Amino acid sequence: MSPIQGRPFLGDDADLRNRVPASAVSKYEMFQAMMEEEKSQVSEAENQPDDGQEYTINVKGVTKNFGALIAVDNLSFAVRKGEIAGFLGPNGSGKTTTMRMLTSYYTPDRGSITINGVDTQENDLETRASIGYLPENNPLYEDMLVSEYLAFVAELRGLSKSERKENLDQTVEETGLQNVYHRPIHELSKGYHQRVGLAQAILHHPTILVLDEPTEGLDPNQRITIRDLIRNLGGERTVLLSTHVMQEVENTCQRVLVISQGNLVANSPVDELLQQAMELRSVYLEAEGNQIESGLATLDSISEVEPLESDGGRKRYRISMSGDVDARADIFHLAKKRDWILWELHEERPRLEDVFHSLTVGATESSESAN
Repeated sequence: MSPIQGRPFLGDDADLRNRVPASAVSKYEMFQAMMEEEKSQVSEAENQPDDGQEYTINVKGVTKNFGALIAVDNLSFAVRKGEIAGFLGPNGSGKTTTMRMLTSYYTPDRGSITINGVDTQENDLETRASIGYLPENNPLYEDMLVSEYLAFVAELRGLSKSERKENLDQTVEETGLQNVYHRPIHELSKGYHQRVGLAQAILHHPTILVLDEPTEGLDPNQRITIRDLIRNLGGERTVLLSTHVMQEVENTCQRVLVISQGNLVANSPVDELLQQAMELRSVYLEAEGNQIESGLATLDSISEVEPLESDGGRKRYRISMSGDVDARADIFHLAKKRDWILWELHEERPRLEDVFHSLTVGATESSESAN
C-alpha cells in the first residue's frame, strides 16, 4: 500500500436530601444517566442540521460489518467547513473504521458519506483528492530524503510543475521542515516524522484533513509543536482529529464527536460538553480527626464520599457535590465544629477525561471482559 494515503431522574430535591447514604450512587452513574438522556436526543436531524452552513463532511446512517462484528452502527454526523473536530472513542469503538470509510479505504455496507457534497461511493477519486490523510502508523519511505519523498508524493498527486514548486515551498514552510528538507527520513526524530506525515497530507491543498493519532509517541514538547501546527492548519481546512490525549482536544478542537461501540454518543462543542459535566464537580479533602467519613455523610450538599489512600493520620477523600451546591463551606464549618485538622480542601473541576469515561465506561468494560 502506498504511504499516501438532562439530568438523571433521582427524585425531587427533597428526596435527594433525605436519601439513603448518597455514596451508594456513584457520580459516574449519575452523570451516565444524564448523558443517556442526552444521547437519546442525538438524532439524525440534529447531527446534520439544515442551518444554511456549509458542511464538508456528511455521514448519514453508515453501517460497516466485518462478518458478525458490527464495527460501525447507523452512524450519522456532519462537520462544518473550517471546523477542527475531535473524534474520540475507546479502542475498538469504530473510530479508525470510520476514518477509513471517509477516505474510501473501506466502503459502507449501508448509508452514505459525502465529501464537499460528493458521494464517496459514486466518485471516490474526486473525494480522495479533497482529503489529506495521516494514518496512525504514518507510513514513510525511510530511505528517501524528505525532499525526494515530498516530490514523489507531489507526482502521485498529479501536481503540475508550477503547482509542485509552489505547493512544496508553502508546505515546507507550514510544517517547519526547512532544516531537515535534505536529510534522510530515517535520521529524523519522531516529531519530524510526524511533520513529514502532515506535509504529505496537505501538499495537494486538500479542503479536509483526517488525522489519526498525530501525536502518538511524541514527548510533551513535540506534542505542543504538532498541536500548534494542527491548529494553524485549521480555518480554511476542515480537520477531523482522532486522539486519546484529551488535553489536545480541549486546546485544539471546537467540537467533540464521541463514538462508542460503533454509535455516536456525543456531538457537542467542547465548552458545552464540559458544562454538561458539572454533575461531576468534586472536592478534594485531606484532614485529621475522628469519624470524618460518617460526619461528611450528614451534609446535604454532598452526594458521594470516596475514600482515597491515607497518609499516616491524614485521611483523604474525593467528595462529589449535589448539583450546583458548593460543599466546601459546609465541610469547613463541620471540621471546625468537630475539631478536625484541615490540611487541604479544594474543588476539582470536571475534566474532559471524566466526561469521556462516563460516556464510554460501559463499552470499555465490555471490551475488556471479552478479552
